[in-house]
Amino acid sequence: MISCRNLTRRFGEFTAVNGLNLEVAAGAICAFLGPNGAGKSTTVKMMTGLLAPTSGEVTVCGLNAAANPLELKRRIGVLPEDLGLFDDLTVEEHLLLTGDIYGVPRQETRARTTQLLHALSLEHGRRTFAAACSHGMRKKTAFAMALLPNPQVLFLDEPFEAIDPVTAKIMRDLLESVARHGVTVFLTSHILSMVERIAHQIVMIRKGSKVWDSAVGELPQSLEDHYFDLVETPVVEELAWLGPSRF
Repeated sequence: MISCRNLTRRFGEFTAVNGLNLEVAAGAICAFLGPNGAGKSTTVKMMTGLLAPTSGEVTVCGLNAAANPLELKRRIGVLPEDLGLFDDLTVEEHLLLTGDIYGVPRQETRARTTQLLHALSLEHGRRTFAAACSHGMRKKTAFAMALLPNPQVLFLDEPFEAIDPVTAKIMRDLLESVARHGVTVFLTSHILSMVERIAHQIVMIRKGSKVWDSAVGELPQSLEDHYFDLVETPVVEELAWLGPSRF
């Protein structure tokens, strides 16, 4: 469902993504991991047709992403890091607008909207303007927008960041459900404990290059330990001045 072949993106002399090869099957949940600046966002932008590669190619839903960006966007759902909401629209208006953009019949859009609002515990806030929503409500609204057109592939940028445990559980359960129905999920996240519970495939990237790609069950140790070994080793510095006051 997602295929990258020697995918490369340069910005002047800087190589953000370097010869990435990657295959993600239909119905798989793939976690794309790496530190800030590793090339994750650049890769996702190329996968979703927002950025053309310098060389190589990426195919999503059988479409070359760079050559068919508009057709691709009709088949995918995206949860961007900035959520992409309009402050002066209500939660419900965002979903109705999404249906119109994707050409979903209005009656079907309303039915799906009602179901998504219930599934994501947003019914009480359906008429709340985005500007007045909590971060959790905003994230769930953007997530509902990504789901509403019934995409073949979901791209999620940090879906579990800065949300409460209940919201995280709801979103995790929905992602597992859509994957069982054949939807491919490609997500970035720094919440390794959640990733280890939900992902089928783990891909790690460092300085633009892939350093790991396997099924989650093939990790030689815990995901956290393997991540620290391959990608980013934490440096713990002793702060001798911390502790009971000496003054």
